[in-house]
Amino acid sequence: MINKWLENEPKVTLFCAITSAISLVLSITGVLKGILPIDIAWIAVVLCGVPIVIGAFRAVVFEHDIKADMLVSLALIASVATKEYFAAGEVSLIMQIGSLLEDYTSGKAQEGIEKLIGMTPQTARVIRNGEELIVPVEEVKVGDMLSVIAGVTIPVDGTILEGETAVDQSVMTGESIPVDKRPGDTVSSGTVNQFGTFTMRADAVSGDSSLQRMVRLAKEAEENKAPIVTAADKWATYLVVIALACAGLTWLLTGEFMRAVTTLVVFCPCAFILATPTAVLAGIGNAAKVGIIVRSGEALEKLSRIRSVALDKTGTLTTGKPGVTAVVPLDESCTESELLRLAALSEQKSEHPLGKAICRTYEAQGGKTGEAEDFKVLAGQGVSALVDGRQILVGKEDFMHSQGIDTDVAANKSRAQREKGATVVYVAADACVIGFIALADSLREDAKETIEKLKAVGITPLLLTGDHEGAARAIAESVGINEVRADLLPEDKMNIVKEWKSRSRQICMIGDGVNDALALRSANAGIAMGGIGSDIAIESADAVLVSDDIKRLPYLFELTQKVMKKIHTNIIASLLINLSAVLLSAFGILNPVTGALWHNFGSVFVVVNAALLLRLKDETAGDRLSE
Repeated sequence: MINKWLENEPKVTLFCAITSAISLVLSITGVLKGILPIDIAWIAVVLCGVPIVIGAFRAVVFEHDIKADMLVSLALIASVATKEYFAAGEVSLIMQIGSLLEDYTSGKAQEGIEKLIGMTPQTARVIRNGEELIVPVEEVKVGDMLSVIAGVTIPVDGTILEGETAVDQSVMTGESIPVDKRPGDTVSSGTVNQFGTFTMRADAVSGDSSLQRMVRLAKEAEENKAPIVTAADKWATYLVVIALACAGLTWLLTGEFMRAVTTLVVFCPCAFILATPTAVLAGIGNAAKVGIIVRSGEALEKLSRIRSVALDKTGTLTTGKPGVTAVVPLDESCTESELLRLAALSEQKSEHPLGKAICRTYEAQGGKTGEAEDFKVLAGQGVSALVDGRQILVGKEDFMHSQGIDTDVAANKSRAQREKGATVVYVAADACVIGFIALADSLREDAKETIEKLKAVGITPLLLTGDHEGAARAIAESVGINEVRADLLPEDKMNIVKEWKSRSRQICMIGDGVNDALALRSANAGIAMGGIGSDIAIESADAVLVSDDIKRLPYLFELTQKVMKKIHTNIIASLLINLSAVLLSAFGILNPVTGALWHNFGSVFVVVNAALLLRLKDETAGDRLSE
């Protein structure tokens, strides 16, 4: 308990602050005067003052560093030496309140790396001597044969030997639509087998897998992040020297030691220390009201300096789910609604995400369910079924070719859709293609407006995605982004962000998946999509959009800029108030008690001024702020 007290553990400090505040009220009102043998303000001096003094001297002796606490300690010791216990207690309490505010607004220790490690599969199904054994993933060796069943995460990097499936790679690459895999294709650890069972060869051990490589890179990025240094600590050495010089000069010129003590008390930078955490607290509180969680004061400061924003595509500018973008019949006797009906009834038993998307669209348009007979699925290729007595095939071009169906005309007609990044599935009836359906990740309704408003506040957007070039370009053009990089691995995104930073461009990464985590950590600041984002992305970010509402982004950047302006105002005001207090103390107008009260006025001023930030409103989710 003593260690928690001396180390300013938040819960213990809160108890000490409340108890100290009560003791100071009783001291100044004189309620217990004459009843107790000592001034009850001693409670505040001990509970709040002792940790400050011990911490200050520890920093000097063991770290050879002078911090703001040293100046506070000198003021406390001088006040106690002259029996001005209320002044000593008041200064101690204000300092501990500042410590509590900083603890409250500072971000929690990053847990993203642990969450990323938690995603790593713990076991693998290894085939040895014809038997399937479940072993710890660490025991998998290069060359081992593994069986991967539907719905599980692939344990190590490898190559498919038998079986066909679709793999959800969004967690690693950001691709919105699962990728079909067949023998000879490679698969990565951390990605998810959507359906069907396949056999693979392990090409890397667990420690060398894609996921573990990301863990190592994330740790390196975390270690390279510079710790925050408060303004008060940064200038502490100079403040101590100036304070002692002012106190000594006052004593020398007036010959009155009490004036020198008062000078030390009022020079204590309580308002200066409170200037930052109070404004940060108000700014973070304001952001929280509209569904934005800013992790710390350091994060808020970084966001205020951002001038470029790198956005992921899948789940950030888009919804992260495939949707039907076009239904194109190629047979004159077949309408769009009929083509969609045939495809949906054929796909209604399918587990493939594209098939589910087709069914959702059909149902959303009021389509009636029906029964398809003789349903068959060829994993990673397509489905076949009997609908209204007709043999219907739905699948990609390779599937149609494997069934002996010519797709030349359909392929030419669908080229424009494919160039836009859409995935095309063909629909055939009785061995003849009657049309095709294009599917793509759907754009968020507010994406274009958000990009326009980001540009309006002086922020340049760029798109970084693991999706292919066509899909990336199509999305970028639709929202007005000029700078586009596609087909990126997580490391590629990180390197581009670092390259941007090397040009002295303050850049913020906005993403939602594991594939964005390295870039989020490497950027000057990171913002994660909280609703659909992965744990590692959320924990790697400086701010989180809880409801994935990207139209809040312009508001967030303007809010952080206003918070920083408020902080600068508070710092200047606190310095002016301290300067006036020093002059009044030197001329004997203030004594230690009245000096402490005047000094306290500065603290109240910065708190009230910071609280005005709570009045800022985001009236139309991105409109310019007004006070």
